[in-house]
Amino acid sequence: MKLNLATKDGFAEIDTMGAQLMSLRDALGTEYLWQGDPRYWAERSPLLFPMVGRLRSGRTLIGGREYSMGCHGFASAQEFRPVMQSSDSVTLSLRANEQTLAQYPFDFHLMASDQLADNRLSVSLEVMNLGDVPMPFAIGGHPGFRVPLDAGDAFENYSVEFEQKETASCPRVTKEGLIDFTDLTPVLRDENRIPLRHDLFVPDALVFENLNSQHVRLVSRLTGRGVELDFTGFRFLGIWSTGDAPFVALEPWTGCADCIGESGVFQEKRGMTLLPPLES
Repeated sequence: MKLNLATKDGFAEIDTMGAQLMSLRDALGTEYLWQGDPRYWAERSPLLFPMVGRLRSGRTLIGGREYSMGCHGFASAQEFRPVMQSSDSVTLSLRANEQTLAQYPFDFHLMASDQLADNRLSVSLEVMNLGDVPMPFAIGGHPGFRVPLDAGDAFENYSVEFEQKETASCPRVTKEGLIDFTDLTPVLRDENRIPLRHDLFVPDALVFENLNSQHVRLVSRLTGRGVELDFTGFRFLGIWSTGDAPFVALEPWTGCADCIGESGVFQEKRGMTLLPPLES
């Protein structure tokens, strides 16, 4: 079910399947969100829970038992229930069920709230542990944005710009989607701007950890138009595209994919949050 949010300055559409943002437009009708061409990437803005990225061979150990889970967890394939809706906001809810328990043996409650105000969409995520044992999880977003936005502009005219100058290296992402933090490539050297080119994303995403910045812009030097993302509170930021696709995803994560050298135990994955019973 598609739910619409609108103000005089903007419009957003949220799908109850996966609590996924499907459209984000300004007052002039410009669509900022990638619209899911399957030639490149069929999704638009999936919610990542209870993990980010891939597991080694798709399997992990929880409580001494082996479980299987696909890339980015299962939230994007679950139907959320609306619990609150107004003209400019909506809150969606997902509870543990038979399907989720087969992959992730925890009694959770996940709430995703979207609020449209002027030309800004605010997304709030709340994870509750309803069980009686500590619950490990990671959560994140994966919104893709159209690049370029305007006819006559080009992908290479865009840059990713951070609010502060950064010195940062990105780990290698293997062909299996695992992360090797022992193999780092310098990306930023006391600078705050990454000019876009398609080969930046070979073989996969740029993965940043513990940046000083909390805001990032994706903007055209030709028109000055683009988007800004506030990722305050998220340990990781992924920046991703694929092939010659006309989009870039800006992805705030609390955790990441399995890393080379990890134990295979779910709660020991890099960046995992261990949530005590009955807390959120």
